[in-house]
Amino acid sequence: MQTNFSPDQLADVHIAEADKILKSCQHYGFCTSGCPTYVLLHDENDSPRGRIDLIKEMLESGPAPRAQTVAHLDRCLSCMSCMTTCAVQVDYMHLIDTARVHIEKTYSRPLPDRLLRELLAFVLPRPRLFAAMLALGRLGRPLKPLLPAGLRRLVDFIPPPAAARRPALTIYPAAGPRRWRVALLAGCVQPVIAPHINDATLRLLTRFGCEVVVPESAGCCGSLNLHMGKAEAARASARRNVLAWLAEMQGEGLDAIIVNASGCGTTVKDYGHLFLDNEAERLDAEKIAALCHDICEWLTAMALPEPAEPRRLRVTYHDACSLRNAQKVTAEPRALLRHAGFIVSDVPESHFCCGSAGTYNLLQADIARQLGERKASHIAGTRPQIIAAGNIGCLTQIARYSAAPIVHTVELLDWAHGGETPPALRDLVLQAHPPGIESPIADAAGSSQPIRIHPRGTATDAAGQAIW
Repeated sequence: MQTNFSPDQLADVHIAEADKILKSCQHYGFCTSGCPTYVLLHDENDSPRGRIDLIKEMLESGPAPRAQTVAHLDRCLSCMSCMTTCAVQVDYMHLIDTARVHIEKTYSRPLPDRLLRELLAFVLPRPRLFAAMLALGRLGRPLKPLLPAGLRRLVDFIPPPAAARRPALTIYPAAGPRRWRVALLAGCVQPVIAPHINDATLRLLTRFGCEVVVPESAGCCGSLNLHMGKAEAARASARRNVLAWLAEMQGEGLDAIIVNASGCGTTVKDYGHLFLDNEAERLDAEKIAALCHDICEWLTAMALPEPAEPRRLRVTYHDACSLRNAQKVTAEPRALLRHAGFIVSDVPESHFCCGSAGTYNLLQADIARQLGERKASHIAGTRPQIIAAGNIGCLTQIARYSAAPIVHTVELLDWAHGGETPPALRDLVLQAHPPGIESPIADAAGSSQPIRIHPRGTATDAAGQAIW
């Protein structure tokens, strides 16, 4: 592809990078077959190839883009399926991010759209504020018909209150001899709506020799803001995390930084790119990125032992786009689940996004719904007892459209190795082990003694102590 940027434009490091990416595109079109929006909408402008042309025109012209251009670029999921089929490996991931930053700086969105985006960008990265807003939203559900369309969509996505969790610590010691010292990214959305995922991660890591540090100053990874074009807010989040983890590295040291939300992991692994125009910050960010591992990557490296009681349940594993297309982590989750005794199936059309994509299902509700229904239909064809995935966005999106319970991969692994029954599976356990009989499920401490399932889903150990 030929480009026509001026020397002044090319002085901007991000435009210079975009110029190289644009020139690498040969327009072969292999990308179109894997693009969910092109397959649904059959519009070339909603394909990666078409969007690349729109981005070229937008960046070269400089002023505010046309509303039509913004609409086509907004409909991109950033699923990166196109990058897995591109014959010349066009770096579409960074190109679309540059385009979104340009839109954010130069384009004035309609007021309702602008306010909704500002609300999401401000609230979601702040767990306490997010929790308070969820509680307020539950109280205000009866007023939903009176709300603007964007806020009505938000109300539809409000989950039931999460169970109370244990007091948060900053250091979780290894259960036995310490073999590794790792940091866990607590995140922002996940600990509010599904705190049991971090709990399961901490139990599993500490059980097999990890001391886990969760720095108080580390929080949102920045991806939610990044994918809405708010680069400065994304960099601010990344900067806080980098400084927090560098302090741990310079103290007792870190063997790894663990991320159990794959959308966040993709961003943390790419932190160096966020600081492309600042060499000192870039070098620090690259040190952090080099230590970042998805939880399944790290558990594979730990070489978990055989579980005492393998779980012979049918699990359909869903590939989050951020794991499959960006991080290329596909074999590890499946191998870990099979090692734990689960019978693992794949989802047909696994390269297709489920429609979550960060805030996409809140901002592009119709396309997200179609993709969610399509994904759920393919999953149903595998007849799963359980669905597993490695990203909180996928978990919440698929749960809206699928009848089978869905859990994070790490919850199943923790359960198989003596941890608590995942909350979403307690009904399934009750079906397999009716109330009033003893069950061989291990308790949270890994006891090999049986527990007793009682009516209403409660359970006690042999001494009569409550387990859930």
